[in-house]
Amino acid sequence: MKRRVLTVGAALAVFAAAAVAPAVGPAAAAPSVGVLAPAAQALAAPDIAVANVQAHLTQFQTIATQNGGNRRAGSAGYTASVAYVKTKLQAAGYTVTEQVCTDCTYRSNNLIAEWPGGPADQVVMFGSHLDGVSAGPGINDNATGSSALLENALVLARQNPTMTKRVRFAWWTDEEQGLNGSDFYVRSLSATQRGYIKGYYNFDMIGSVNGGYFINRITSATAAPLKAYWDSLNIQPEENVEGQGRSDDYPFAQAGIQTSGYAAGASARKTSAQAAKWGGTSGAAYDPCYHRSCDTTSNVSATVLNRSADGIAYAIWQLAVGSATNDFSVAVSPTSGSVQRGASTTATVSTATTAGTAQTVGLSATGLPAGVTASFSPSSVTSGGSATLTLSASASATLGTYTVTVTGAGVSSSGSSDRIPAGVPPSARSRSRAASAARSVRSASSASG
Repeated sequence: MKRRVLTVGAALAVFAAAAVAPAVGPAAAAPSVGVLAPAAQALAAPDIAVANVQAHLTQFQTIATQNGGNRRAGSAGYTASVAYVKTKLQAAGYTVTEQVCTDCTYRSNNLIAEWPGGPADQVVMFGSHLDGVSAGPGINDNATGSSALLENALVLARQNPTMTKRVRFAWWTDEEQGLNGSDFYVRSLSATQRGYIKGYYNFDMIGSVNGGYFINRITSATAAPLKAYWDSLNIQPEENVEGQGRSDDYPFAQAGIQTSGYAAGASARKTSAQAAKWGGTSGAAYDPCYHRSCDTTSNVSATVLNRSADGIAYAIWQLAVGSATNDFSVAVSPTSGSVQRGASTTATVSTATTAGTAQTVGLSATGLPAGVTASFSPSSVTSGGSATLTLSASASATLGTYTVTVTGAGVSSSGSSDRIPAGVPPSARSRSRAASAARSVRSASSASG
C-alpha cells in the first residue's frame, strides 16, 4: 500500500461586518507547490495458485498420452508441449522465440520468452527443461519446473508491474540427452549478451513425492532470495548435492554466469535427519518414479510444488520488480479570497492522476483561525475528481491573515502481500510525502481594511 499526502493552500481574508464596506483586494497568492518524486517502493510478490500449476501438469500428461506416452525431445509429444507453452505466453504478451538446436541429439527447439520491461542489458533468467525421457510422460521430471515457470510468467504478465530488470524465461530441449539445449543456447550468445545476464535460476524436479528442499549454491548471493523464502517457512533447505552438474544451470555456470535454483530430489534416498525435518520416508528415493512410466500427475507433491512455485515468484519480485508508480496532484482555485464574519466563501479543490491508476484521496484543512471552519463536498474524491471547499466564519471569528492548508491524502494498492509468511522481509511498505503552500487568512480591524 502506498500512502501519498499533498498539501496546498490559498489566501483568505477575514473582515469585520459593516453596512458599507469598500472593496478589498485579495491577499497575495500562494507560491506554487513543487511535486516531489515518489519514493521507491517494492511490490509484494503474488501468490502462485498451485491449482493453476497442476492444471498445466494435466495438460502435459494429456499431451504425452496422446503422443506415444512421452514428451522426449524431438518427439511429437515434445513439439506439442512447446506449442502449448508458446500459445499461453504469446496470448499474455510475451516476446516468444523458438531456437532450433542444430546439434542436439534430437533436433528440436528451445523456447525463449522475454517480458518487455526493464533494461535490456540487465537480465534475470529463469529456466527449466521441457523434455522428458522416452519411458514415461515426465511430469515431475520436468513438467513441474516447466509448469511453475509458465504460471509465474502468466502472473507477471497479468500484474504488469514496473520492472527494474528484464525477466527472461526459457524452456530447454534435449536436457535428458546431456544438457544439450541449454548448452547450445549459451554457446550462441556473444560475450556481451552473456554479460547482460545477471543471474540464471534453474528449476528441475520441484515436486518430488518424497521430496526434499534443495537449493543450488545455497550460500551464494544469487541463491539469497530463494533461500529467504524457504527460510521463512522454516523449511531448513540444503545444498543440492545430487543435482550438481546434472541440469541446465551447468552450461551457464561454465560460462561464468551466476546460478541457483530449486530441486526436490531424484533417485537419491532421503536420510533419517531429512525425514525428521521435512517428513516423508527415510531410506526411500525422493522420486520413486524417476525416469519411469509412473512419472505421472500422481507422482507430484502439491505441497512441495506450491512452495517451489511461490519461492520462484518471491525471487522474481525481489530481483526484478520495481517501484509503485500510482501518484496524484491536488490544487485549490482560487488561491486567495476573503470572507466576512457571519459569512462563507468557497473554492474548488481539484485532483489529477499523475501516474499509474486512480486512487481515493481524502481531503482536510488545517491552520484555520478561531471561529472559521472548513468543510469539503465530497470529503474524499477519486483522483481526477474535484470537491468544493467551504470556509465559514462565525460572528466572532478572529480577524487576521492566516495560512490555511488543504491536504489530500491518498492510498493506492500496489500489490497483495497476504501470501508472504512471517519472517519474509516485506516487499510492500507504506510511504508518505508532503508539500505545502499557503492560503492566507487576512483580517482588518475595520470595514475599510
